[in-house]
Amino acid sequence: MSISGISHLTFIVQDLDRTARLLVEGLGAREVYDSGDQPHSLSREKFFVLGGVWIAMMEGEPPAERSYRHVAFQVAAGDLPDYRARLERIGVDIRPPRPRIEGEGESLYFHDFDNHLFELHTGTLDARLQAYRAALTPTPLPEGEGHDPASVTL
Repeated sequence: MSISGISHLTFIVQDLDRTARLLVEGLGAREVYDSGDQPHSLSREKFFVLGGVWIAMMEGEPPAERSYRHVAFQVAAGDLPDYRARLERIGVDIRPPRPRIEGEGESLYFHDFDNHLFELHTGTLDARLQAYRAALTPTPLPEGEGHDPASVTL
């Protein structure tokens, strides 16, 4: 017995149609279901597929405050400028990137209209772990440079 993956992600939003525009036009998701006036769950909902992931959006009261809790989607580095332009056209709040070390990939962070934080990320787990390991490993100095034990006086 084992977990085989993520089934779906669910977010609560005030305006399903506005969120659908963000997902479809902004991120390239495919809308696959709209409950319309006959919800089968707690409220009206829409389902999307994005990057092979089922995303459920339900109408309701979204989070009152923003946090760093987020979902990150992997994208190609060359696609980040196009995504930025698409998201700016829709009017989402694009956030400044967090500090990064070399090799961990680039990110585009944005809040949707309901305080959910999303990230478009160009790196992989393996690349990030390698970058973190490299940052912890001292870089050897070239021959003849650095500490000379003979010059220490006590």
